[in-house]
Amino acid sequence: MATMMTTKTAPLVRAEGVTKEYRGADTDTVALCGMDLDVMDGEFLSLLGPSGCGKSTALNIMGGLLAPTSGSVTFDGKPLSEPSRDIGMMFQQAVMFPWRTTIDNVLLPIEVFGQSKKKYRDKAEELLSMVGISEFAKSYPWQLSGGMQQRAALCRVLIHSPKLLLLDEPFGALDEFTRESMNAELLRLQAYTKATAILVTHNINEAVFMSDRIAVMSARPGRLVGIIDVPFERPRNPELTLNPEFAALALEVRNMLGLL
Repeated sequence: MATMMTTKTAPLVRAEGVTKEYRGADTDTVALCGMDLDVMDGEFLSLLGPSGCGKSTALNIMGGLLAPTSGSVTFDGKPLSEPSRDIGMMFQQAVMFPWRTTIDNVLLPIEVFGQSKKKYRDKAEELLSMVGISEFAKSYPWQLSGGMQQRAALCRVLIHSPKLLLLDEPFGALDEFTRESMNAELLRLQAYTKATAILVTHNINEAVFMSDRIAVMSARPGRLVGIIDVPFERPRNPELTLNPEFAALALEVRNMLGLL
């Protein structure tokens, strides 16, 4: 089941020979080493590996937030060297502005892009309704739970219909019950918007449940050691995690990580 990606279809994101070194006063640190990765339009891919293996570094490079030391990244067929409005990013912390209401936080990217908030207000309300917090549209962040704030942050990243979602352990700070609920919401919204998604995680079961493919990385310096295809049909529900085939695939991932 473990395969390297080969396809005749042009990828939405292509990383070729991507290496990132951080230079220090006494020594240099190689965070990422020679990554080659294609991410196809509409797929959900997880970057899985131990803490400190360069997953977030790779994500930031693919988002145009960080320049590689060597190698290149293309997005939608064009070289990527800076952030794009067609890329949305979500982090572990919701980063809600405390002086703005929930709906105004969701509409923030529209203001940044110089577009009309009024034009997008209906969409913001629709997204808030889809994640179950429409009644808190006029509430402030301090009035929301952590899970509610992350739901609002998810709406914010989707408000301008990005082609690519980059997700850096967005629910890692939440309790297990809320995290499972948020993962289900994310899958539902990703299917609804048809956006491509790349998720950074070190949780094996999460990667198997969420993904079409899992890109497995080694410990630092981070190298891509293999791609595992996830064959389960969508939509997925939590009962999938009780399936023996799910357990077998999680075991295969664990083996590729060198944990067996």
